Amino acid sequence: MRNAATFTVILLMLMNFMAEPTQAADWVVSLNLCTDQLLGLLAPEKIAGLTPLARDPAISYISEAAKAFPIVRPSAESVLALMPDLVLAGPYGAQATIALLRERGVPVLQVGLPQTFDAIRAQLREVADVLGVPERGEHLEEEMDALLDAAPPRLQPPRAVFWGARGQSSGPGSLGDSVLTAAGFTDVGTGRRMALETLAAHPPDLLVVPETPAFPSLATDLLDHPAVRRIPRVVVPPSLIICGGPWTALAVRLLAE
Repeated sequence: MRNAATFTVILLMLMNFMAEPTQAADWVVSLNLCTDQLLGLLAPEKIAGLTPLARDPAISYISEAAKAFPIVRPSAESVLALMPDLVLAGPYGAQATIALLRERGVPVLQVGLPQTFDAIRAQLREVADVLGVPERGEHLEEEMDALLDAAPPRLQPPRAVFWGARGQSSGPGSLGDSVLTAAGFTDVGTGRRMALETLAAHPPDLLVVPETPAFPSLATDLLDHPAVRRIPRVVVPPSLIICGGPWTALAVRLLAE
């Protein structure tokens, strides 16, 4: 499994290298929610199209600003019609479209899903450089670091866990783990499902849950079960943690307050 994952990373790096633009991009399409947000913050004047998800306030940090920009379907025809000089995409999704765009000679930069603040910094610099706005990337990085530095140190870090739909928890190496650690907590999540019985029997000092969705389901109703209502909790908007980015530092501030 590890060899397969390593091969995938190497292949992604090679494909990006072969399709890398020779100069800063001026007209850019995004095919991923995470790249929507990076593009929207770094170079809104260069936006040729964003995904429909960019306008969803439940998951997008730039939902309000995104209303001012065109929405593009994840098809090669729709993207080619806009004549972009760069397409930003994630590691998954729209793979057939990405392959066709590369065949037509359109530069495509696929970025990963950063799980640490160091990885967020590296990705921010990479995308800012490709867009020709390194100084904006530096400014966003400085703002993020200021929020992280403001988190007060704790001599005895309280125990906390990100607990989401179906009882899925944060765990080692996850973005939730990075957020909790930066806010001065010890993450007691397992990275797997944590049952109600487990939390009730061994309650953490803090339960971190997402905002209640507009259309609740059995998967999210679990978060308000009477068995866990006595555990102190903080609600974090999913838009801050679905994608790792400079905005994720705002989740740290919420937890540190």
